[in-house]
Amino acid sequence: MQVVVAPDSFGGTLTATAAAEAVATGWRRAAPGDELVLLPLADGGTGFVDVLHAARGGTWHHRDVTGPLGGRVGARWLELGGTAYLESAAACGLHLVGSRTPETARRATTRGVGELVADARDAGVAEIVVGLGGSASTDGGAGMLAALGAGPVDAGGVAVPDGAPFGVHRLAGTPRLGGVALVAAADVDNPLVGPHGAAAVFGPQKGADAATVADLDAALVALAGVLPGPDVRDEPGAGAAGGMGAALLACGARRVSGAGLVRELVGLDAALDRAALAVTGEGSFDFQSLRGKLITSVARAAADRGIPCLVLAGQVSVGRREAAAAGVESAYSVADDAGGVAASMDDPAGTLAALAERVARQWSRGT
Repeated sequence: MQVVVAPDSFGGTLTATAAAEAVATGWRRAAPGDELVLLPLADGGTGFVDVLHAARGGTWHHRDVTGPLGGRVGARWLELGGTAYLESAAACGLHLVGSRTPETARRATTRGVGELVADARDAGVAEIVVGLGGSASTDGGAGMLAALGAGPVDAGGVAVPDGAPFGVHRLAGTPRLGGVALVAAADVDNPLVGPHGAAAVFGPQKGADAATVADLDAALVALAGVLPGPDVRDEPGAGAAGGMGAALLACGARRVSGAGLVRELVGLDAALDRAALAVTGEGSFDFQSLRGKLITSVARAAADRGIPCLVLAGQVSVGRREAAAAGVESAYSVADDAGGVAASMDDPAGTLAALAERVARQWSRGT
């Protein structure tokens, strides 16, 4: 039987490619006769551009840009067929911040993302696709706007410091985009503000305590009031990457599903047309996974073809009913199979392979 293995990255432990290879290693031990099609995927977050390059090639452009806390970091973007693909995490990723505290949650900026956008613009591309996800920032894209010539200023006309746009009164100018079309490839469909917004849902994982979450949300509300164009605060995806989705939408970006875009570019649908089973996964299969992230995209594509979709994840907190509603036949936890989170983290690839071997014995027709 043919099995499509199409995982996302597993947090900071395994890239999507490494995860796919680990699943394949374990699966082949149990079912060596199965034909495995490995399609590492991404949903706009960390690994988005690497997955596209592996599938389609293209030209890398390397640049040093402003990191999430102000230092310089090496980043790159991919040129492919007149389109630039870049990921927010390359410049303001959570992995670039050491200790996550309320202070880092307030200070983290997207300025480096704006510098990557400007570099791609100056290179003469027709379209720039920004993968949103995995960010350390909750600045609503204020830093990105500043790098493009439209930074937030206070009532006295003084530039608001990088980080969450506290005290923003207006923008200093209009974003300089040079006629380039923008696409926001969002990994989630959250709005900008409120109980399901960028600060409330994602702020805690970036170090924000309850008071900081409230302050960040208030700053995003203020920024939304000065962004160009119609109010985008409730638009799906506006809360992606700490609210950078809102800034991109305000600049006229077209919003697409990051997972859906990758699904199209790497040929997932064609692979599933010939498959009997789909296997996907990520570091944590939780409620956020059900809000437009990669697993739901793979599961729905499999369901459209009437084939089962299995999830192998580092940890699983989604219930059976919620998983089934998203098109997932069964979900398996590496941590549970390995005897705990610590054991699974000691050997991420090995424990994922061991779980895949056990799952293959249950699901493969060749065992």
